[in-house]
Amino acid sequence: MSFRSQRRSGALALAAALAALVAAALFGPAPGSAETGGAGQVEAGGNVSNSAFDRQGMWVWYVSHSEGGSIGAIVARAKRNDVGTVYVKAADGGGSWSQFSKGLVEALHRGGLSVCAWQFVYGDAPVAEAKAAAAAVKKGADCFVIDAEADYEGKYAAADRYVRALRARIGATFPVALAGFPYVDYHPSFPYSVFFGPGGATYNQPQMYWKTIGTSVRAVYEHTYLYNRVYGHPIYPIGQTYEAPGSASIRLFRRFAASYGGLPPSWWSWQETNSQEWGAVGADSATRPVAGYRQEVVYPQLQRKSSGDLVVWAQEHLIAAGAELPVTGVFGRQTARAVHLFKEAHGLPADAIVDTETWNALLAFTPYRPRWTAAGASSAAARTSALVPGMRRRERPASRPLSASLPAKAYEIPPGPRP
Repeated sequence: MSFRSQRRSGALALAAALAALVAAALFGPAPGSAETGGAGQVEAGGNVSNSAFDRQGMWVWYVSHSEGGSIGAIVARAKRNDVGTVYVKAADGGGSWSQFSKGLVEALHRGGLSVCAWQFVYGDAPVAEAKAAAAAVKKGADCFVIDAEADYEGKYAAADRYVRALRARIGATFPVALAGFPYVDYHPSFPYSVFFGPGGATYNQPQMYWKTIGTSVRAVYEHTYLYNRVYGHPIYPIGQTYEAPGSASIRLFRRFAASYGGLPPSWWSWQETNSQEWGAVGADSATRPVAGYRQEVVYPQLQRKSSGDLVVWAQEHLIAAGAELPVTGVFGRQTARAVHLFKEAHGLPADAIVDTETWNALLAFTPYRPRWTAAGASSAAARTSALVPGMRRRERPASRPLSASLPAKAYEIPPGPRP
């Protein structure tokens, strides 16, 4: 995975009244009878998917730099240290990497390991990127991971084309994850809502590199989960073994994973993991939850003047619930009115604030899926207006929300050169 600090390394940088009645008409039934299939709390149980993501994993950037490229040694190391899934780089942009081959996958399978292919994407040629991803899946991968970072900020149309082209080639149910920046609130223009929306990835693997970010293990969990759980997919944390984070911190990261629902972590990266760190990755004592720690399951609050992809996500759910509303990523007057009416119709305090209770009601609806392309804009407008018969058709939407022009607030994982 061409993650940020890894990219900086030159040595490795190789290539009830009337209002209530109106609200009910606008927004339809209460959550108990709403259409399901949207987001929900995902960190409350154990393994929820029975996929390759449900085995502790280790990421491989270059096979040749991992146990010297010896498949037998890779299998042996993985088995000794409780690693069941190997994530191997298969493509960069639209170019496939020869190291990810059918022979490699078959050899790792014979050793009892699951194999995930991963690809770094840029968004400049999304269909070509989707073809390269599908080629890796065809070689026998058990799952696929999209590594999308700063290059994809603001590129809603490219993300839409990529996920549509990818799913058209690999099917709707093949396990796909997004490995992106962990702090959603830092990246208001990143199209999380596209990558995690209908037809996109259904697993979430945030890059929770606490030492690189300059925070603690506890803080990286609390910040990441607060903003990621709203997208409603199982969260499988990616921890770091690079930059010498220390064995104690690695064990603690595993224990917090247990405290946050027990979904196993994976680690970046194989070639930078020393023997002590491997021991921490495989330590049986690190599978216990943190004693006395209790997570607070809350969602981010949105209100007037909020902006970014979280607002896009809320607007898509409001539309699914029956609102006539443009998807702008900006929480303005129209969104405030829609939130007020939605809350009134669902028995919540009738204000214009999207809080945890509001999210719980909204996430019972499968979100409306815009088609962020110029060709699909007019048909998207027609579909949206058709949700509320008799209401004025909204204007033709843009190819991306207004919030897509917002700069990143910060880069918790600093950008750097690519391999």
